[in-house]
Parts: sequence; structure tokens; C-alpha cells
Amino acid sequence: MAPGPDEQGAIYINALSGNAVMPLFKAYDVRGVYPSEINEAIMEDIGRAFADFIPGKKIAVGYDMRVSGPSLFKAFTGGVLRQGKDVLDFGLTSTPMSYFACNHLKADGCAMITASHNPKEYNGVKFTRENAIPISGDTGLQEMEAIIEKRAFKSVSTLGKLTRCDIKKAYARHLQKFSEGIKPLKVVVDAANGMGAQDFSLAKLPLKGTRLFFDIDGTFPNHDANPMQEGATDMLRKTVLKKADLGIAFDGDADRIFFVDEKGRLISGDLITALIAEHMLKRHPKATILYDLRSSRIVAETIKKAGGRPLKCRVGHSFIKQQMRKEKALFAGELSGHFYFRDNFYTDSAILTALWMLRLLSATKKPLSQLVRPLRKYHSSGEINLEVDNKTAAMKALEKAHPKAKRTRLDGISIEYRDWWCNVRASNTESLLRLNLEADSKKLLDIKKKEVLRILKTHD
Repeated sequence: MAPGPDEQGAIYINALSGNAVMPLFKAYDVRGVYPSEINEAIMEDIGRAFADFIPGKKIAVGYDMRVSGPSLFKAFTGGVLRQGKDVLDFGLTSTPMSYFACNHLKADGCAMITASHNPKEYNGVKFTRENAIPISGDTGLQEMEAIIEKRAFKSVSTLGKLTRCDIKKAYARHLQKFSEGIKPLKVVVDAANGMGAQDFSLAKLPLKGTRLFFDIDGTFPNHDANPMQEGATDMLRKTVLKKADLGIAFDGDADRIFFVDEKGRLISGDLITALIAEHMLKRHPKATILYDLRSSRIVAETIKKAGGRPLKCRVGHSFIKQQMRKEKALFAGELSGHFYFRDNFYTDSAILTALWMLRLLSATKKPLSQLVRPLRKYHSSGEINLEVDNKTAAMKALEKAHPKAKRTRLDGISIEYRDWWCNVRASNTESLLRLNLEADSKKLLDIKKKEVLRILKTHD
């Protein structure tokens, strides 16, 4: 699936020009094309609004490798300082490192200037409050947007101050706490010229193998920093086939990760969730593990068999982090390649996921393909994206067509039978319906996929 702008929000009016620009405030962050949709003038206002929204005094700010990052950082922090709040500048960073910075620096809030896996022309901001608790549309972004639209900034008499903070050594020590038992495996790592290169290097792992595209470069000269993009993992797969144990692919800001087995096959995120959960439960019996509702049934089955407590959760990092804290869950995984750890402030981290996979392979001494084989019990459609005019009507039609099924509305609509299930939900990041379907056999999968698509497409 090609990356694109996130979920539509209210139109932002650039107060300096008076011109309407494309929506910037999304479901989970601020994001747009530079400089037509997001620029220095707008970023200063966003910095001012964030400073007014955060009740404390200290705001940590970092930025990733995107070319527009330094100038947007300067504008954003200028807005924060203008509102009398102090800036803790921790520099060039990954998103997981920003979560660490928020906690390590005891900041009252944190802003990470990034557009995640979007193409090079994009940039934006991810926000957290204290303890790296995410700020989403329902928990602050709408308030910040309203402050900007109404020009309702607080009046202050004293500017804040900026302090530069080098946290790389502390972050490296944090990562190294999770590297116990990792053996000198042969690993191929594709950093996509993004921040995964920095995180992986700081972990100082005793590995053999190959590093692909480790020069940090926001123009992404080799391929887009989105492992889900068609062709993005081609070089990784080819290189792994030259006798490597594992392939690792980071996205741009290093909060998502994907794995390739020794046969060059990409392993889906839900199966990675099952593998890591099973391994972690050996040390933490009876722990609660979350998995998103798009995941294969094998995930819950694996967690139960390993003595854990599986809990299904909504899609989206803010929902997962909230539920993790509520349940004190040890670990959570998403089909999209986000993996979350209680021992990492309940946040997602690609590098920690890599460390756990390396620990697992080192401990089992088995090829990844062999570990995954028993988990390929069911047949999945993968995520199918549909442009549907009336999303609500489409989901209601699907529900009506299956009166005898178990139906749940945790996120969209889920239809469950003994031998197949599906979930249809409106995207949080794009104007699409997303379908995931799984069945006990390939034949049944094909039949049910055809039936469900026919119902949904009557509303396109």
C-alpha cells in the first residue's frame, strides 16, 4: 500500500497569509507536504499551541532525518519559547528515542518532528505528554487546533530558554539492557537511510552480516522508508538469501519494523507478535499480551498455550498504549509492524523488537522459517483497502448479511464463525475501508473474500 496523507481533519488557516491549506491535524499527529501544506510559519503556531496545551514548563523536542527537519524544528521551538516554556533539545533522533527522552529528561511533554514512513516531501509532528503518553485527536490535538484557529494563544511576558541535551549514551545503555544472550548471528539490516541506522548502531550488537542504506539521508536515495511499499524490501530479501539468519527492515523514524526469514520471505506482524509473546512468557508467566484485532487466531492460541492472557485491542498506537497501561500488559503487537513494551514506557520500538527477535533466535538455535511454520495454520487475505462512498452503510450491510455470526464492534465490525472471520474498519489514517479476512482453508478464504467484497462494493 502506498503511503499517503492521513485522516482528514479541519482546514487550518495560515494566519500570516490568510490562505486555506490542506488539513494537517490527523487522528494521531500533524502531517503534511512541505512547504505547501506545512511550513515554518505554521510550525511556529503549532509550537505555541503545544506549549499552551502542556501544563508543565519543560518540553523536549527532537527531529528525524528529513531535509526540512532542522528548519521546522527551529520554527516549532521558537513557538514554544515564545509562550514562555523551556525547550530540551535532544537533536537528531528516532521516534522511540523521543519516548525515551521524554521519560529520561522528565519532560512535561515531548514533540517529535517526523512524518514517519511517508515520502520525503512530507513532515509533521508526533506529540506526547509526560511519561510519553500519546496525544491523539481525542486527547489534545483538537484542542491545539482550536487554539490556532481562534488565535487564542496565551499572553506571556518572559521567553523560555533552550537547553541542548545529549542523551545518546543514556539511550544506548537503555537498549543494551535488552541485548542479553544475543549471539553473533548473521543479520542483514536495511535502515532505509532513516533513523533505524542510529538506533541499531547505538545498540552495539555482536552481529555479523550486512548493513544496507545506513547513511542517514532524508532524500531517501535508495527507496522510500516504508517497508510495506512494493519493492522496498527487494534488496534486503536478495541479500538475506546469501546465507543470512535474519533480515531486518526499519521505517523512516524507526518505530515500525519488519522481518525476513533466512529464505527471503517477509513474516507478517501478527506472527512476529506470537513468536515474541511466546518467548517473553517463559520469563513472565501469566502475563497479559495485547494483539490487534486484525491478527490471526493463531496469536491468541499461541499466547494461551504459553500460559499468557491474550487480549484483543483496537488498531492504533494511542488506543493500544492506553489499554496496555490499564491492563499492565507486558507486550503488544500490531499487524502493521508496531510492537510495544511495558519495560519501554508502554511505547513502540523497532530496535527493541529487533533485540527480542535476536534473543529468540539465539536461544532457540532454530531457523526463523522453522519457528514460523507451525504458526501458518490459517489462510489470510492480508489487508485489503477499499474506496467506499458510504462506509457506515457498507459495514451495516455486512452485519445484516450475517445474522447468525458472532458480531463485535471493538473497531469497525467483526464477523466471526467457527471456520472463518473478518473485520472491516474505517481507516484512522486514510479515507478507506480496510478488510482483513481469515479462514481455515484456502478454498473457504477465496469464497468468503468474494462474498464480503461483493457486499462492501455495492456502496462504492
